[in-house]
Amino acid sequence: MSKNHVAVMSVVSGSMSVAQASREFGISRQHVYRLVARYRAEGPEGLEPRSRAPRSHPNQTPARVRERIIALRRQLVGEGLDAGPLTIAWHLERDGVRPPAHSTIRRILHQAGLVRPEPDKRPRSSFIRFNADLPNQTWQSDVTHWQLADGTPADIISWLDDHSRCLLHISAHRAVSVHTVLDTFTATIALHGPPASTLTDNGIIYTTRLLGGPNSGPNRFELFLEAMGIVQKNGGPHRPTTQGKIERFHQTLKRRLNAKPDAHDIADLQTVLEDFQDLYNHRRPHTSLARRTPGDVYRASPKDRPDPTGPRPVRDSDYRVKHVRVPRAGVITLRHHGAPHALGVGAAHAGISTVITLDATTVTVIDPTTGQILSTHHIDPHRRYWPNTQRPPGRWPKHDP
Repeated sequence: MSKNHVAVMSVVSGSMSVAQASREFGISRQHVYRLVARYRAEGPEGLEPRSRAPRSHPNQTPARVRERIIALRRQLVGEGLDAGPLTIAWHLERDGVRPPAHSTIRRILHQAGLVRPEPDKRPRSSFIRFNADLPNQTWQSDVTHWQLADGTPADIISWLDDHSRCLLHISAHRAVSVHTVLDTFTATIALHGPPASTLTDNGIIYTTRLLGGPNSGPNRFELFLEAMGIVQKNGGPHRPTTQGKIERFHQTLKRRLNAKPDAHDIADLQTVLEDFQDLYNHRRPHTSLARRTPGDVYRASPKDRPDPTGPRPVRDSDYRVKHVRVPRAGVITLRHHGAPHALGVGAAHAGISTVITLDATTVTVIDPTTGQILSTHHIDPHRRYWPNTQRPPGRWPKHDP
């Protein structure tokens, strides 16, 4: 028999008063009165312990919201997208549903068996993040590898804005070379303006600084950056965490690619990448951007630019970068190994101060203000006129002797 039973029976039998039973059994007088009333109304069953749970749960997450949370989790995981509590809350808001607390969403996912507990996982709050202050202050780039449906390897190159995580460019290629790097970089500049700096690893498609030897001069990409006044930054050897944002981006990209059917060729893969670029920039929140999209953050602030003092002087010993203003006729005269050659840039660019880069086979004429490639020319010492290879064939004045 419980203490409550003994106290009530003592009062009911008249052997103790309520005050005496309260002192004897350590129960408040109000509770003794309550127990006696329950005994007289319900008999001995009225003295059994009762649940202290509230009769109603006004703050309990509605069943329809719980079901939507579970459905979103499964949908996002199936599409290869981030599916954490912050992302789910963002999607609920877009659906017009007031989301519960992030801890509540996490608890619902745990109860549904959709989250594997990882008590030893390092919390996000412990990471020290380094972000550029403005869009276009730094662009990160890297190449990752993928396989087509038949096992053929493919390379994917990306340019990512460090400040906003906005994916400015992504494209698939059979193999990425320094020419691919420069072509994708200038194409991205044409859309978004030039960055103040770049951050990449030390692959030879980005830099030759670690090669050493007398023939390890700068490659075409390095010459372009130097001519444009864009600061080139490279991570330390064997230190991929320096380019942590784009390394993390590759994880997101590959989750998405794994959720899609295998691409049959480069064109198919490019279609998937372009859809992912739109999704990544405009249709999914980023946890490190306070649930905003990279596209919104990229557009929210003024863009940084290269050093306003203009293109940097290039070492005289290189003889591979020149600064020339386009004449009225649109034809630049360039001396190569002592002989003059005419470069057909186009009269539409007359008066522009250009930067000209030369490598073993190609001359490239660049507008340093916009980063646009105005013309490219194949080096042919046996011809006096080097036509613009970017222009379609047509009836142009003959300049050959």
